[in-house]
Amino acid sequence: MKLYKGLVAATVEALQDIFVKNRQADRVVEQLLKSNKKWGARDRAFIAENVYEIVRWWRLVKYVAHMEKATESEDFWRLAGAWQLIKPLQLDGHEVLESLPEWPEFEGLNPQSVRERYQEGLKTRRIAQSIPDWIDQIGESEVGEEWDSELAALNKTAPVVLRVNSLKTDIGTVREQLGFDITETVSGVPEALLLKKRMNISGLDSFKNGLFEVQDAGSQLIAPYLDVHAGMSVIDACAGAGGKSLHLAALLGNTGSILSMDIEHHKLQELERRASRNGVTNLTTMLISSEKTIAHLSGTTDRLLLDVPCSGLGVLRRNPDSKWKLKPEFLDKIRKVQADILKNYSKMVKKGGKMVYATCSILPSESEEQVRAFSKRHKADWQFVSEHRTSPARDGFDGFYMALLERK
Repeated sequence: MKLYKGLVAATVEALQDIFVKNRQADRVVEQLLKSNKKWGARDRAFIAENVYEIVRWWRLVKYVAHMEKATESEDFWRLAGAWQLIKPLQLDGHEVLESLPEWPEFEGLNPQSVRERYQEGLKTRRIAQSIPDWIDQIGESEVGEEWDSELAALNKTAPVVLRVNSLKTDIGTVREQLGFDITETVSGVPEALLLKKRMNISGLDSFKNGLFEVQDAGSQLIAPYLDVHAGMSVIDACAGAGGKSLHLAALLGNTGSILSMDIEHHKLQELERRASRNGVTNLTTMLISSEKTIAHLSGTTDRLLLDVPCSGLGVLRRNPDSKWKLKPEFLDKIRKVQADILKNYSKMVKKGGKMVYATCSILPSESEEQVRAFSKRHKADWQFVSEHRTSPARDGFDGFYMALLERK
């Protein structure tokens, strides 16, 4: 395997943007890949893979490179070199690099010392699984003996899963278009297709024409959990860019109404673009500008989806940089926000209506415990119906939690 200096330099630049300028990894990679038209598919794949994997294994990579923290360009070169030496050990199917190129940036990196240090690091879970101490502690205390396997699963590369848009097509047609050899269905998730090989989805006509969206299989279980029927009014109150709103529109067959709400205008604009591409006609968006917006809608909807803001600890496969940016105080703050949303937004549901509370966290304190506390405080008005959790280790899906409650 030959290393090209320009590609390693691009990787180093991206890592500095992520760890020094505190920018989001997916945005950094996207902009970087657009910046050089001369890079071919293999070059782009090298940059994207190396950036994401170094971010994913950041603590382990720093450990093998004997580094406490990285701030200067030369620090990141050293880390990129150390990663090339341990990559074949960490990711199956990679050619072993016997020695690094004799570039001045790699001076002083001893392959044998790096590999010995790697074997040493594997003996300690928080280094081996590259997780901050505090997340490791909270994961162990809340998830218990399953934390080991969940953590390992959260460090695997996330698969690409599509949700076929039933407003425009069906799963057989999409498989025929993309190829039966590179797609497979997902048991228990009727509209999901797993891609066996990576491809540029956004460039495909079938995507541009709204035949499918990219959405994890676990996420695809949430909209059906709301138990919607044709003609109902539905509010998706933390809609974001609206993957679940679009799914709800398809489940309703464009009947009834969907009101997608969020506190961020740009996300709702993106949702409107996506809805148009998907052929969705029963959806409107509304910006939550104050608590009055919610109060005005009291008792108006048959169904309410609360996919609340959370730590994102169930989707670390997709956003590996978030584990380095998350702080314990954020977790305390977000639990209060979740409880407030449940208490205030639930008033929008009509009597006899239902709501789903959902998170993309594997922590019970953001999920099961929030629902228990709400049910206890509001037992005169609300009845707990059921809950479901997806497990990265068991299902291979992202880690989602969903609970169905009915207003008496």
